[in-house]
Amino acid sequence: MEDASLHKPVPAVQNAMTILRLLAARGAPMGATQIAREAGLNVSSAFNILKTLAQGGLLSFDPGDKTYRIGMGMMEVVAPILGANPADLIRPLLNEIAKSNQVMIALWQITETERIVLIDRFTPRYIVQAVISRNSRLPVFAGAMGRCYSAALGLDRNAAARGYESVRWQSAPGFEAYWKDVQAARESGVAFDHGNLFKGLEIVATLVRDVGGTPRLGMSSITIAGQHTQEALRCVGTELAGAAERIESNIFGRHHGDGTLVDPVSSLHPREDT
Repeated sequence: MEDASLHKPVPAVQNAMTILRLLAARGAPMGATQIAREAGLNVSSAFNILKTLAQGGLLSFDPGDKTYRIGMGMMEVVAPILGANPADLIRPLLNEIAKSNQVMIALWQITETERIVLIDRFTPRYIVQAVISRNSRLPVFAGAMGRCYSAALGLDRNAAARGYESVRWQSAPGFEAYWKDVQAARESGVAFDHGNLFKGLEIVATLVRDVGGTPRLGMSSITIAGQHTQEALRCVGTELAGAAERIESNIFGRHHGDGTLVDPVSSLHPREDT
């Protein structure tokens, strides 16, 4: 396969995608000047792109108030994926993260009975890895995922402590350290487990919530301790958090502000074991 990094992006296509995402996230008609301003484009370029997209049916133009919105032509584009299994849509994204970081990525389903179930895993070729069987089950409060889960639900200290005590840790971090990680995950959406759940394994995790804020899926990088630097693990966390936002928006309809993606763990540094 050709390396996508060797291809120079086409600015006009990038700008068109920016406009489509902006209108989709807004969910309401917008004028050309407003679109140009919020998309960071000059008015002339934005106007030409809008006209082209409208001619192709991807946008709908209202001549009365001179506004644009997502058009019916988009249905032709998205129809093949409307009935698809969400895991099939997520697979290429997680495969790319696994490959670019040389890590194993696990995709978990979060059940109503407070368990996580491994439904898929993504592994680059030629890496040394820990093998976890599909359909493996763990308590939802376990490891890095558990820290994210407690954070996402906004649990208080007592509820988080009960969850912590329900887990069989191979090297327990202690509740105070666990609680500190939960609080950090509330800000970043990412958590780390340094050999606590399973000795010798580094876990980086985030989770995906639906439009109502209920955790639905978990994603975690599971690597053998010492294979990656702490900075590399932080980068994995950044990519997983970005993937979670995309999945929440595109599959579960949960939008994030103006859609601008920022580094969610820029101030977060994985804790070294003591």
